[in-house]
Amino acid sequence: MKKLFANHGRELSALLAIAVMFVIFSLIDPIYYSGDNIRDIVEHATIYGLMGLGVTGIIISGAIDLSVGPALAFIAVVVARQAVSGVQPVYCVIIGIMIGFAMGLFNGFLVNHMRLQPFIATMGTMSVFRGMAYLYTQAVPVIGVPRSYRLLVDGELFPFIRSSIIIFLGFALILHVLLKYTCFGNHVYAIGGNEEAARLSGVKVKYTRTMIYAIGMIGTALAAIVQLGKLGTGDPTTGIGYELEAIAAAAIGGTSMAGGRGTVLGTVLGAILFSCLKVGLIVSGVDTFWQYVATGMVIVVSAYIEVLQARLSAVPGGRREGKAAH
Repeated sequence: MKKLFANHGRELSALLAIAVMFVIFSLIDPIYYSGDNIRDIVEHATIYGLMGLGVTGIIISGAIDLSVGPALAFIAVVVARQAVSGVQPVYCVIIGIMIGFAMGLFNGFLVNHMRLQPFIATMGTMSVFRGMAYLYTQAVPVIGVPRSYRLLVDGELFPFIRSSIIIFLGFALILHVLLKYTCFGNHVYAIGGNEEAARLSGVKVKYTRTMIYAIGMIGTALAAIVQLGKLGTGDPTTGIGYELEAIAAAAIGGTSMAGGRGTVLGTVLGAILFSCLKVGLIVSGVDTFWQYVATGMVIVVSAYIEVLQARLSAVPGGRREGKAAH
């Protein structure tokens, strides 16, 4: 049990927090644990989760991506335009994924080949991608997305099980295998733990970090594809503030903002916990503006937990961190 908690303490803590939150909000309003509300929580979590999974690998590598919100908007309007023009839904999905991959490569190029700081580089592309979304649509939403597309990416396969959930879990599984069971994943953790040591060990730092940016943006592309299916409209104004929610989902799940540590399972649980909080605030009648306060506080608290863990590991006799738990 001690070993389990030592290796997966943040995931278990997130799971416990979800349970506690369910109890608290259910006592405030019994509708919180209704089937429809639980479905709303899960559906909200798919968007945060997909984006959070994407930034998880980037953060583990010791970098950051602030451009995912505007990137989601641009991918959504392009895919919406293609779907409305009659392109087959499957091809629309492929186009969205390819665009996301290319946008991630561009971010990776700026960071790793032009040697820009990740914060500065992605803050710049955050503005570029938002402008591209407005220019592509002339600031007019793309409406009339075909039902065939919406059924493909968000259709109900079974009661309470939509295809969007399958997409979310499928991407989580792929990313989990990539990070935990491949040399590429080991290199991502190594770079985040100590970039110089990783370079001296023969790790191709530029290539690895560029590719994790590209793979990470696929998560945002899938989030855009799913959200378009839910809303039926490609809106260039969507995705504002989503980068904070994606980072919050990863941080809540235990991804270290300093790099070198984090898990896919933690981010999945973090997304669910974050969704539970936001839906709970709405059900409780709390002003929606408090959601922004809650988002910021969650990030601050998660970061402080990392500080406490670092202090604990430095105390003589305390648990010291070994190889990052995958």
